Amino acid sequence: MTERSVAQLIGASKKRGAVQALDRVDLAIGAGEIYALLGPNGAGKTTAISLLLGLLRPDAGEVRLFGRAPQDLAARRRIGVMLQSAGLPDTLSVAELLAQTRSYYPQPRSLADVAALAGIEPLLHARYARLSGGQQRRVQFALAICGRPELLFLDEPTVGMDTESRVQFWKTIRELVADGCAIVLTTHYLEEAEALARRVGVLAQGRLVAEDSLDAIRARVGQRQIRCVSAVPAERVRAWPQVHSVQRDGDWLHIVTPQPEPVLRELLAADANVRDLEVQRAGLAEALHTITREAA
Repeated sequence: MTERSVAQLIGASKKRGAVQALDRVDLAIGAGEIYALLGPNGAGKTTAISLLLGLLRPDAGEVRLFGRAPQDLAARRRIGVMLQSAGLPDTLSVAELLAQTRSYYPQPRSLADVAALAGIEPLLHARYARLSGGQQRRVQFALAICGRPELLFLDEPTVGMDTESRVQFWKTIRELVADGCAIVLTTHYLEEAEALARRVGVLAQGRLVAEDSLDAIRARVGQRQIRCVSAVPAERVRAWPQVHSVQRDGDWLHIVTPQPEPVLRELLAADANVRDLEVQRAGLAEALHTITREAA
């Protein structure tokens, strides 16, 4: 186990039926870091998480959780899990669900602390089945942090949450990390990964094809994004040299290009009334698209 790693895949391979879901993956999660594991559907993310949780065993290689096998009870008590789907008893209240989960741990967080961290104080006496999807996700997060986890697995954690709940959730995640908790985040909401992650791993076809800091992953793509309000038709922009892609969102144009200068000249010549013009580095979405395309 490398210094301060809390979870590792070491040359881990796993077949799911005839499909090689993971192929000799080496991955290490450091204490107190947020690690985003990203990739397209079918890339191997679920298999990797299932191995780390001890739900599956590798066909080859090793899996370590706090230096132990992930099936070890002492290791499992040090993690929290918020999966994309959760089968919880619909008849129990939120307080009853929390009490049940807290009973599994020797030194759980208090009910008040859990409710405050998850922002669910007004929901404690409500039946779980009567909550909205976003409210249920917040309750699932509360259950995941009951045991004071040192490592927290979050799978699409903010699906269904409104903007205010999502911002509060991000704030709580940063507080947990500041206290030393490590986070493994899988999400298709890339703004979330950009807002939270320190390191990013990219899976494609069962292989870890890129792993680095968020800034380094984005820097691998030599693209820039031009964003502006313009009446120029997207079809016209698409025909200009050096335009990689273009999208219209209402009055806004979003242009991706490796060479912004000639595109800007064309744009200003075509529309003297262009406004709110910005040129930005390509985001995580463009980086992932390029990395996974190159890997294929």
